[in-house]
Amino acid sequence: MPLALLALAIGAFGIGTTEFVIMGVLPQVAGDFGVSIPTAGWLVTGYALGVVFGAPLLTVLGTKVSRKKMLLFLMGLFVVGNLLSAVAPSFGMMLAGRVVASLAHGAFFGIGSVVAADLVAPERKASAISLMFMGLTVANIVGVPLGTYIGQAAGWRVTFALVAALGVIGFLGVARLIPANATGRPGTANVRTEFAAFKNVQVWLAMAMTVLGYGGVFAAITYITPMMTEVAGYTEAAVTWLLVLFGIGMFLGNLLGGRFADRALMPMLFVSLGALSLTLLLFTATAHHKVLAAITLTLIGALGFATVPPLQKWVLDQAKQAPTLASAANIGAFNLGNALAAWLGGVVIAAGLGFTAPNWVGALLSGTALLLAFLAAFLDRRTRTATDSAETDTTTDIDTETGRPQATAPVPAGLH
Repeated sequence: MPLALLALAIGAFGIGTTEFVIMGVLPQVAGDFGVSIPTAGWLVTGYALGVVFGAPLLTVLGTKVSRKKMLLFLMGLFVVGNLLSAVAPSFGMMLAGRVVASLAHGAFFGIGSVVAADLVAPERKASAISLMFMGLTVANIVGVPLGTYIGQAAGWRVTFALVAALGVIGFLGVARLIPANATGRPGTANVRTEFAAFKNVQVWLAMAMTVLGYGGVFAAITYITPMMTEVAGYTEAAVTWLLVLFGIGMFLGNLLGGRFADRALMPMLFVSLGALSLTLLLFTATAHHKVLAAITLTLIGALGFATVPPLQKWVLDQAKQAPTLASAANIGAFNLGNALAAWLGGVVIAAGLGFTAPNWVGALLSGTALLLAFLAAFLDRRTRTATDSAETDTTTDIDTETGRPQATAPVPAGLH
């Protein structure tokens, strides 16, 4: 694989760390600014909303800029946002820094997916995308626990300053390793062309699968602390190591998802979404046993992230004429699914159904995504059949001079 993918993975590592590390230092941030934990939770919500809106907005604004230059701008924006968070004198300024950093998130992964896919042969595109996302999964194994530890030991401001430093490394990596002539040039796309991709129903189906499929994971993981402490019987300190197991599952699922999606994309989606839905259902029972709960949590991470490379590649394939905006919008769909699933999980808990109830919500969301995957495969097969029929459907006439059959121009199916 090209060394340029390392630069994208480093950027993804920094972005993944800043997205999730806030959850580990939220009590410290709330205490320093004198706000409640629910109020401090806006630092999570604000980030997610920034990703949803920033992904398409910055992608559209960057249509006249080369992808390499846009990636450099996004990493610069990421650094500024985290530095602003590190030195914020008030909660409002801290929230502003989180939003600024989040604006880079969706566009970076969206444009980065296109760049990664362009750097390799067609049969290795999903694997290349998964290598970029590997940075995000490693962040959950190393970056988030380490950032949480540093935040608790030296202060949360140090954590965000170090994340900003990661952004600088990512910026230098993009500048040094990604070739300008392999990442698109200014003027090769415009706003109208990019939005035309959304005329394809398959792009919308892919984003719906993203919202519901990975949303199923977030329905459970959002409330993992009370589930593991109140139901499974773990201590709060042990939850950090459970999240490391979850991150390891994400890492392995991402690699396997990319590898098998290159061979059989839709079958990979069928298997991962179906198994994810069943595993979330089982989690309702296994959550009552420490060992089984840990194993199930790892499987949820693996199966959930195994859907990411194939879904991202499916969007790129369906929007091949203008993939950048569609790719970035699909990244926003992940965060939209996270927000939706977290809200639904809170609703069932508030209704008195217990801390394992979000697992049922997650299973329902992932199961619905599986149904949409079947629909997408059916529509794709029908489209391919119609195209092949139109291309091969020809008539023959007899040449009056030679008496031999003579092929004529193709006749549209149904007109002869």
